[in-house]
Amino acid sequence: MDDVYAINVAKSNYREGFNTADVERVLSAFAPEFRDMSDARPTRSGADAAAKLRRSLAELFAEYEANLNVIIIAISVCGSSAVDYGWHELTLKPRNGGEPVYRRTRYLELWSKQQNGDWRISKFMDNQDVPDTVD
Repeated sequence: MDDVYAINVAKSNYREGFNTADVERVLSAFAPEFRDMSDARPTRSGADAAAKLRRSLAELFAEYEANLNVIIIAISVCGSSAVDYGWHELTLKPRNGGEPVYRRTRYLELWSKQQNGDWRISKFMDNQDVPDTVD
């Protein structure tokens, strides 16, 4: 399988994990140990990163119905590493009613090819904008 295509497949699983509130599907895009350097939260590294991301996703999906749209600008592969960057557009509809929240964030992901040939996110950064109410 072409490397760019394989990363796109993993990224699709990431998106669908959000859209189906499936925490483990979202996490399947990440390497066993990764670094999360996103805005609005402390940097998370190693095995601790997955535990904290799992917890925050579970809380998010309990409170909101999520719809993620991924806009990939480019994927550049160099050997067993790759860079992917673009936009995440996330709409969060409160499960208990209320106005949806829209978040558009820039992201940069560093991918690593695993021993089994799968591509996984090893470093993740996003620039979280202030949420706006959807009109």
